[in-house]
Order: sequence, then C-alpha cells, then structure tokens
Amino acid sequence: MQTVETLNEGLKRAYTITIEPKDIDARIDAELKTVSPRVQLPGFRPGKVPPNLVRKMHGPALEQQALDSAVQEGVQKIIADNKLRPAMQPTVQLEEGKGDAKVIKVELETLPEIPAAKIDGLKLERLTVEADDAAVDEALEKLVAGQKRFDPAPAKHKAAVGDVVVMDFEGKVDGEPFEGGKGEGMAIEIGSGRLIPGFEDQLVGVKANDQKVVKVSFPDDYNVAYLKGKPATFDVTVNEVQTAREAKADDEFAQSMGLQDLDQLRGLLKGQVEQELNGLTRTHMKRKLLDQLAADHRFDVPPSMVDAEFEQIWRQLEHEASHEEDPAAALKEMEAERDDYRAIAERRVRLGLLLSEIGQSNNVEVSAQEMNRLIAQAAQQYRPADRERFADYVRQDPMAAAQLRAPLFEDKVVDFLFSKAEISDRTVDRAALEHEIEAEDGHVHGPDCGHDHGPKKAPAKKAAAKKDAKADAAPAKKASAKKADEAAPAKAAKAEKPAAKKADAKAEAAKPAAKKAPAKKPAAKK
Repeated sequence: MQTVETLNEGLKRAYTITIEPKDIDARIDAELKTVSPRVQLPGFRPGKVPPNLVRKMHGPALEQQALDSAVQEGVQKIIADNKLRPAMQPTVQLEEGKGDAKVIKVELETLPEIPAAKIDGLKLERLTVEADDAAVDEALEKLVAGQKRFDPAPAKHKAAVGDVVVMDFEGKVDGEPFEGGKGEGMAIEIGSGRLIPGFEDQLVGVKANDQKVVKVSFPDDYNVAYLKGKPATFDVTVNEVQTAREAKADDEFAQSMGLQDLDQLRGLLKGQVEQELNGLTRTHMKRKLLDQLAADHRFDVPPSMVDAEFEQIWRQLEHEASHEEDPAAALKEMEAERDDYRAIAERRVRLGLLLSEIGQSNNVEVSAQEMNRLIAQAAQQYRPADRERFADYVRQDPMAAAQLRAPLFEDKVVDFLFSKAEISDRTVDRAALEHEIEAEDGHVHGPDCGHDHGPKKAPAKKAAAKKDAKADAAPAKKASAKKADEAAPAKAAKAEKPAAKKADAKAEAAKPAAKKAPAKKPAAKK
C-alpha cells in the first residue's frame, strides 16, 4: 500500500492511497482462513469446505470487505503518521487506477492551531433579580389560570365563548363522509382556536341534546391534499355543555395538587421562580463572556464545519418559515440575509473549538459518572427494550458520545471561565434583565467586536425556536388523515392548533457549535 500527499493548503489535506492486487489477495486469504472453517455446504463435512470454493462463491463480497479494511487502515495511518486532527469525517473516493491497482483519494480538513486563549482579565457583570412576593404571586396567578375546570351546565344553558361543548360529529364533503371526519365524545372549548375557522363560532348558542349542521371550508393549506379549500358540512350532536369553574388560590387548590396547603405551594413556586431567574442571569453572563472570547480570538475555521453548522441553522429557519402566514416571503427574506446567518455559523464553530481547547488545556472534563447519567437521561426517550441498545451504541461510537457530551462539557468550561473572571453584581428587576437579553439579540456591532448576532433587522419571522405543533383530533384540525382517523374513538386527544413560540435565531448565535469527532470507519465510495 502506497500513500502520496497531493494537497497541503491551509486546513485542507488530500492524499492518494494505491492498493495493489496482492494486498487485497493477502487480506482475502487471511479472511478465508477465519471464515472457511465455519462455512457449511451440502456434500462437505463441517469445516472441510475448500477455501478456493468459498472464494469463488463469495468473491465480490470478500473483495469489498478487504478493500474497506485496507482503506480504513490507510486512512488511520495517514492521520497517525501526519499527526492530523480531522475536523470532520474524511471523504474517501475510489478512482481509476493503473491496471488492477485500486487508487483511493482521501480528502479532509484539519482542526486549526488555536492560539493560547486569553482568559485573564475577563470582566463580567452579573444582573440578579430577587424572587420576591410579587413574582411568586404572578406565578401563582398563572398556575391557577391554567388549572381551569369545567362543570356540567344546566340543560337549557346556551354555550358561549369559554364554555366547553362535548359532541359527536360526522363530516361530509360533496355529501359523502371522508376519512377521519367522524368522532364521538369530543370536547372543545369555544374560542380556543383548535378547529378550522368558523367551526367554533357556530357552536355558540347550542344546548345539550341539540343537533346542528356546521358549514365550513377547509383551509387552502390544509395538509390533507384532497380536502384543501373544500367546503364541508359536519352533522353535530351536542352531548353536553360545560361551564368554567373559577379556581381560587387557597389551601383547597394546593391540596388538589397533592400539597399540604397554600404556603407549601408558594414555597415550591418561589424555588421555581428563583431557578428561572438564575437561568436568565446565566444566559446574560454567558453571552457577554462569549462576546469577549469572540472579540479576542480570531483564527481560521474548517469550512466543512461551518457548512455543517450553517445547514443546521438553515434547516431550522426553513422549518419556521414553512409555518409563517406567507412562507414564500419569509424564505425570500431569509435568502437576502444568508451571509449573516453564515457569519453566525462561523462564530459558533470558532467558539466551539475555542471552548474545547480551553477545557482541554485546563483539565475540564466530563466524568464517567456524569457521562453515564447523560446516557441514562437520553435513553429515556426510547422504549424500555431499546434503552440498553442505545446506551451500548453511544459507548461504542465516538461521534455519538461526543455529541451527547458536548453541552455539559461546554457548561463546565463556561463555569470554569466564570471562576476566572472578575464579576460585579447589580440587582435589577426582571423586565430590565429581559430587556438586556433582547437588546443583545437585536444589536449588531462592528466587524471586529465579536458580535455576530445576525441580520440588522430582527423580524419575528426569523424564529429559530421549536414550534409547538400538537395534532388535534377533530373535524377541522390541521393534521394528516391518519391522525384524524385515530381520533375517532370516544376519548379524542386534547390538542391545539400549531402555536408559534418565537425566539429570534440570533439568540442562538451566541451558542457555540459542538465539536464533532470524526467517524471511525470511512468506506470507499464507488
């Protein structure tokens, strides 16, 4: 096997590996010695199948396996001999060779030499907010308001906005029932906006045992193609009307939540408020810290890492744009500011590499115990039968482990830098702290200050937060036909219309990108 370097330019490297037929044959022979004794064929005793017969039967598969093994060994040797630190998984391409030789082209980008981090002289301001009685009162009011309960209304009560109507329904288009258009015992709060426009409005005034024909049209963007824009009728039978019972913040309310009294509930809420406020304080401090680091450290970053980070940001933006009132306009606005988002990606990659270097240089690490806890937490999203398999996968795959470890490692590096910084404290109210954070999101500084916060305009359309899109079960929800069909049983699932929790994408710019480990086994692409 012969290796030749063909490119050494900046962070880019390229090599060719020439693998002679005799190298492949030697690997195949070695593999045959291992597998032949285990092969069973009619007419041969176990373990007595001739190796040349096995090779004849499985030649192409054995050759590919030998080639992959040679390529993997060659790539690892390149990395070791040249003391390279790959930024991403090397790309491997099978090229035309001379004669029967295999020529493999290997391309990769290396991590840059990161200058010694300037972590002395960091100065930060810690804005703190007291979790006073007013804040606890506000949290209690929100909790009580969210615990709305409903009681059966008198038989002659006419449903109004805010009441719940429990109904059976059957929908029809062009006079024919459609899939997923039938349900029983569905409860809908009038005015909740869960159903398509016009449906809930027509429930105002109905009473228990009423029958009503509701006439609506499916929205043009309804996600069941054959129903888009179609007029429909729903035969509705009202089973019951319920009215809201006003909840009060008292001992009885606290006891309904499994607590002893209102004082215990207030104590729990105070702890939650303190945790939330501490989170805001940390967010503000971390952004200021990252801004200082970004301003003081400039070095080249691998374009492939920037590309990967940008694609991640862009996919999220496209997802958000698809849920806007005018997706085409949102996409057009995004395209106009593509360069700004690429600058965000570059900043995130640079900060990720810098934090990684700072952590390694100062012996910051995620312990085995902490890693096991991370794996256990992540495994909870899987079925019990699959959790151990997931844990084994993470332990065996360096990239998966690195991605799971990255957020905790970053937090520990940030805590280390906080311990090195000179921190002054200032007490403010919550509004002032939130204003500081929002001001950072919307402000763009000069090119050399380290603030790559994104576009100068900060329209709400540029949201990078997750959207809450819960499927509704009912005649008019924006869900697939299959989902609607699943809603037919008596207890329909509670849900809402997609709700946009907006957060500007530029807030994400302050978050460094996780350093990704190269994959273990590059395979030759034919």
